[in-house]
Amino acid sequence: MHIVDSHCHIDRVDLEHFGGSIESMLAHADEMSVKEFLCVCIDLEHFDDVFSLAKSHAQIYASVGVHPVEQEGRDPTVDELLTLAQHDKIIAIGETGLDYFHVEKDSADWQRDRFRRHIAASNQSGKPMIIHTRNAKADTIRIMDEEKANAGVMHCFSEDWETAKAALDLGFYISFSGIITFKSAESLREVAKKVPADRLLVETDSPYLTPVPNRGRPNSPAYTYYVAQKLAEIRGVSIDQIADSTTQNFKRLFFPN
Repeated sequence: MHIVDSHCHIDRVDLEHFGGSIESMLAHADEMSVKEFLCVCIDLEHFDDVFSLAKSHAQIYASVGVHPVEQEGRDPTVDELLTLAQHDKIIAIGETGLDYFHVEKDSADWQRDRFRRHIAASNQSGKPMIIHTRNAKADTIRIMDEEKANAGVMHCFSEDWETAKAALDLGFYISFSGIITFKSAESLREVAKKVPADRLLVETDSPYLTPVPNRGRPNSPAYTYYVAQKLAEIRGVSIDQIADSTTQNFKRLFFPN
């Protein structure tokens, strides 16, 4: 079995539980059939850390972007994103998007401008986007539509079917995290049943959002296995089918040529 963690922050995972060794962490993931990883950048100040992981490990890929809630670091221009995205191991732009949970909508013009710049970089580079949306589903979809965003993933999806359908109609994929294992996520599990099999991805968003049965402990990419397992249960298929389809989807989205 081959599972891909399509969104994690390996540079932020606490390696204390793996003897301080990233190799040990990756070996643990391999034991749980998690073979490849997209390590996602959230600010330019730590881009080199993310990029170094990708360059030094064949099974790790990276993105470049600035998270919508980041305000203290550099705010990238389109040209800067394009320059940093030129390497083959940089396979995506983001994560980007809108977050009105941490930032008031009425004072978030800067956030919407940043989102539009990331979309422009994605469109010009041909590299898919990784989109974060929280309490901002209508504006997220509206800006994606206005700016003609046409390739990417709604990561750590936790919205309703209407939002998923709008993203799917724009050509985007939907990625589910450990949230689908939470007792409180019944409505999200209903959404997970409806997403077409050829548009599904799985992720951990580690070190955040640890899935059941390890809820309350630090998260790591190995636990993508439990996300895939739960998604298989929700959809009434085998975990092998989920592993195969989500891996194929990852390759189709991020390696279209």
